[in-house]
Amino acid sequence: MTIDRKCSLSCLLSSSLLMMGASLVMPARAEAPAKHEEQPAADIIVTAMSRGKADLLAGVATISGTKLTDARRPSLGDTLAGLPGASSSGFGPAAARPVLRGLGGDRLRILTDGVGSFDASASSADHAVSINPMTAERIEVVRGPTALLYGSSAIGGVVNVIDNRIPRRVPYEALHAEGDLGYGSAADERTVGGALTGGLGGGWVAHIDGSWLKANDLKTGGYILSAPRRAEATAVNDPSVQANARLRGKLGNSAVKTWDVGAGLAYIDANGSNIGVSLARHDSLYGIPNRLQTSMGTAPEGDVRIDMRQYRADFRAEIVAGGSWIDRLKLRAGYADYRHAELEPDGGIGTQFFNKGMEVRFDAVQATRGGWSGSSGAQFFNREFEAVGAEKFLPPSQTDQISLFTLQQFDFGRFKAEAGARVERNVARASADMDLATSAMSRHFTAYSGSAGASYELIDDWRFGVSLTHAERAPNAEELFSNGPHAGTLAFERGNPNLAKEQSNGAELTLRGRLAGLTIDVSAYYNRYRNFVYQAPTGEIVDDLPAYQMMQGRAVHKGFEVELKQQLGIYHGFALSTDVMADYVRATVAHYGPAPQIPPLRVLGGVEAQSDKLDLRAEVEHVTAANRLAPVETATPNFTLVNLSSTWRPWGTDAPLSLRLSVNNLFYVTARHHASLLKDDAPMAGRDVRLGAAIRF
Repeated sequence: MTIDRKCSLSCLLSSSLLMMGASLVMPARAEAPAKHEEQPAADIIVTAMSRGKADLLAGVATISGTKLTDARRPSLGDTLAGLPGASSSGFGPAAARPVLRGLGGDRLRILTDGVGSFDASASSADHAVSINPMTAERIEVVRGPTALLYGSSAIGGVVNVIDNRIPRRVPYEALHAEGDLGYGSAADERTVGGALTGGLGGGWVAHIDGSWLKANDLKTGGYILSAPRRAEATAVNDPSVQANARLRGKLGNSAVKTWDVGAGLAYIDANGSNIGVSLARHDSLYGIPNRLQTSMGTAPEGDVRIDMRQYRADFRAEIVAGGSWIDRLKLRAGYADYRHAELEPDGGIGTQFFNKGMEVRFDAVQATRGGWSGSSGAQFFNREFEAVGAEKFLPPSQTDQISLFTLQQFDFGRFKAEAGARVERNVARASADMDLATSAMSRHFTAYSGSAGASYELIDDWRFGVSLTHAERAPNAEELFSNGPHAGTLAFERGNPNLAKEQSNGAELTLRGRLAGLTIDVSAYYNRYRNFVYQAPTGEIVDDLPAYQMMQGRAVHKGFEVELKQQLGIYHGFALSTDVMADYVRATVAHYGPAPQIPPLRVLGGVEAQSDKLDLRAEVEHVTAANRLAPVETATPNFTLVNLSSTWRPWGTDAPLSLRLSVNNLFYVTARHHASLLKDDAPMAGRDVRLGAAIRF
C-alpha cells in the first residue's frame, strides 16, 4: 500500500483579596458567567441522545462558557487536566494529550462533534492532537460504558470537542460575532481568535472562524531535571553534563505556533432538521522539549520540531422525523488529510508521517414510547498511515472498521435501566517494508462489547446506579506492526503481530444527588482485563536506544472520582460556594507489576464568589507522590498548586464584553505530570499570569 502524500491548570484568603483588588483596577465589560452561558446539562450530545447528567450511568464532565475560556491552553490535554478523572500526557505545552482514568493512546477516542480527529496523536506521545481548543464551544468527557457507542478504542473514554463550524441554529441577529484575546506570562503566550455566523435567509446560515497562537519556551518552576536525573548528571566527570543539573527556568525547545481557519454552511428548517458542511485547515509548528544529557556517551538529540498540517472536511445532516417509532435520523461524516514532518536542528526534514482518515456514522434515534427510548446505528472508519524517513518505526498500514451498535433506555420513574451492545469488525494490514525488515501482514478481529445498568432514585434528587460492561478492543497497527527506532519516545519499539483482542469486564457504581444546596457526584469503577496490551523493556539496546516489546497479560484497573459542591448563600450580592474534587486510579499488570504512567491521588478544593458583574475563584490542588512504579519508572514527588481567577463584566451579565485575570501556580511550585514520558525532563509551567478579553455581539 502506498499513500498519496498530496492527499494526504495559610494564604488563600489574602490571595483572594489580592485577586479582587487586581480585578477592580481592570477596565471594561463582559460575557455572561459560566452559570448563565453553559449549555444545560440535559443536552449531552456525545451520548447520541439528549439526556440529563443525573440519568447517565457513566462519569460525565462538561466544560463550556467562561470556564472553558479560563481553562484553554495550547493543547487539549492541558485544557482538560482540571476535570475529574482527567490528566495530561504532559509531552510539552503543544503535544499534551488527554489521559482519562489513567488510560490514553488508542484506549481513548478524541472526537470533533462525534467523529474522529484523524491525526497521529494516538500513535505516539510526541504527536499533538489536531484539534485546537480555541475553536471549541463545549467539550464533553465521558468515561464508562456509554463511551463504547463510539468505538472499541473508547474503552478508556471519549473526549468530544464541539464547535459551531457547521451551524446548528439560525442566529437571532443578522450577524453574530465573537472574538477573544489572551496572554499567558509563563510562555509569553499570545492568542487571538474570532468567529462570524450569519443568516443568509431562507434557513441558510454561514460561519467562518480563525485563530492564532504563538508561545515561546515555557518558564517552569525550579530545576528542569528531576532530582534523580540531577544526581546522575552531577556524578559524571564532565563539566558540560554537570551543568545540566543546575539548569532552571525555561524549558528548552518548547515553543509553539499554531493557526487554523474554518468555514461552514448549513440549511436549517423550521422544525429543526438541518444539513451542512464545513472545511478547515490546521497548522502547528512546535518543539519537542529537549532531553538533557545526564550520563557519558552520546547526548540526546535536541531542538527537534514538528511541523504539522491537516486539511479537513465535515458533513452533518439531521432529519427530525417526529414519527411514532423514529424521532430523528442523524448522519455524520468526516475526512482529513494529515501530515507532519519531524524537523532536524538544521531545519531539514527527518521523518515524515502521513495519515488519511475517514469516518461515517449513522444514528436512528427512537421516539419515546411508554418510557422506552434508544438509539441504534452503524459506523465506518478507515485509516491509511505511512511513515517515511530514517527514524520511521511503522510500515505503511491500513485499518478498516465497520460496526453496528445500539443503546436502549427504560424509564419507569424512580427506576431507570439501559442496555447497550456493539459489534465491530476490524481489519489491520501492513505492507512489506525492507527498511524495517517486515513482510506484508494482515490481522482480522471481531470485537463484541455490551453493557447493562440500572439506577434508582432513593429519595427526590438522589439517584444510585450500577452498570456492568464487557468491552473488547482490537490492537491497533502500532501495537501490531511497529519495528523501528522512535525518536519521540527514545525507544526502539517492537510490535507483536500475534496480539489477541484486549478484553475487559467491569462494574461501575454512581451516586448523584442534591440536598440543601449540596451537590454530590461519585463514581467508583473496577475492571479486569484479559490480554491487556502494554510495552515492556527487553533489556536490549538497538540503534543506541532501549528496546521495548508489545506484550499482553491480565490486568486490574480500578479507581474513583468524587465531586462535591456546596452553595453557601448570598453575601453583599455575591453567590458564595465551595467545591471539592478528588480522583484516583490504580492499575496492575499480572507478572509485570504496576502499570506505567498512572496518575496518583489528586484533591482539588475551591471557593467561588459570583455576581452579575464579577466572578472570583481561589483553588488549591494537591497531587500526592507517585511511588507505585512500573519497571524502569521513576518516582514523582507530590506538589500543591494555588490558582486564582477572576472575570469582570462591568456592564452586567448581558453585556458583550468580559475581561479575565488569573494566576496559576501562584507560588512557583515545581510540578511534574506522572503520566508524562517526559516528567523527569519537562516540569509543568511555573507561575502563569493570564489576561484575556472576550466580546460577543
